[in-house]
Amino acid sequence: MPYHERDYLMLSGIQHFYFCKRQWALIDIEACWKDDEATQEGRLLHEKADNPFLKESRPNKFYSRSIPVASHTLGFSGILDVVEFEKAEDGIPIEGKKGLWRPHIVEYKRGKEKKDLCDIMQLAAEVICLEESLNVSMNRASVMPSRASVVPSASIYYFASKKRITIDITDELRSSVQTAADEMHALYRDKKTPPAEPGKHCTRCSLYDICLPKLTLKKTAVQRYLLNRIADNVIEDSIIEDNL
Repeated sequence: MPYHERDYLMLSGIQHFYFCKRQWALIDIEACWKDDEATQEGRLLHEKADNPFLKESRPNKFYSRSIPVASHTLGFSGILDVVEFEKAEDGIPIEGKKGLWRPHIVEYKRGKEKKDLCDIMQLAAEVICLEESLNVSMNRASVMPSRASVVPSASIYYFASKKRITIDITDELRSSVQTAADEMHALYRDKKTPPAEPGKHCTRCSLYDICLPKLTLKKTAVQRYLLNRIADNVIEDSIIEDNL
């Protein structure tokens, strides 16, 4: 189901959501934020990558920075760090440029490669948003016969390790992104913040002191206990009345 523009969520939010649903909700639903060294460093590194006035080109290749994109399918909007356009016969027309060009997203991250898929989920969401914004397909499985545009991958550059990794944007990954997007919209619509799921990832979260994961977990347990006690009392009262 396509989403209306007024209901769009931040594209970058899917990275927070996959890392921790509660973290995403605290940021996007409850408007909580707290900087730490990592977030400040990441913002400074992105300032250069996102600078729309920084121009760069090479033979048969040019770079666009800070590109606004959106997707009706995901209900996301955001800004892409960098998109490389390379001249190619299976590319797409770009206004103001001669020939056909193949787009390739490069997302910049402060740290090192992660063991989970949170960065990759964001990258896949960016590809979907760029596809819709350019009104083209960037996946082999859905290339129209009249247009042979094939860009089945995108990249992440990690500053800490100075590595650039390329990710295949598979149909399975696209499906996972859509499922996550739909869940995000449902939570946002209901203004529902998920309970904490304490783990090692909590120590890497700048919102730890706001989230209070262990306390939240205890609160949930107490609420469950009280609800169970109330249910038991109702049953006991019902049995007493039946015996009168």
